[in-house]
Amino acid sequence: QVQLVESGGGLVQAGGSLRLSCAASGSIFSINTMEWYRQAPGKQRELVATITSGGTTTYADSVKGRFTISRDNARNTVYLQMSSLKPEDTAVYYCSAHVLLRSIYDSQYYWGQGTQVTVSS
Repeated sequence: QVQLVESGGGLVQAGGSLRLSCAASGSIFSINTMEWYRQAPGKQRELVATITSGGTTTYADSVKGRFTISRDNARNTVYLQMSSLKPEDTAVYYCSAHVLLRSIYDSQYYWGQGTQVTVSS
């Protein structure tokens, strides 16, 4: 009933910036925690940032001070503003959301399709 669609990925030079968006649609009552993950070829999927429904954020040490996660609850959208990008940030970025569908007893985690971010040196 719910889908998440990421956008904003692309190719950028080292030191540049990108802003990723992830919009959730469908039968959504509310969304609890929203997260961004990334996965580079041959590596484990890494949790990049999280944001709670109350706006509390956490970040991986590798991106602290460079990335900012935010959300617009009215639009069911989460963003990841990435600045001072490094080649090691190259990965497929995925968003996820814990969605309340009908009640506290009817919730589910959803994932987006991913968007490629490539940072050239």
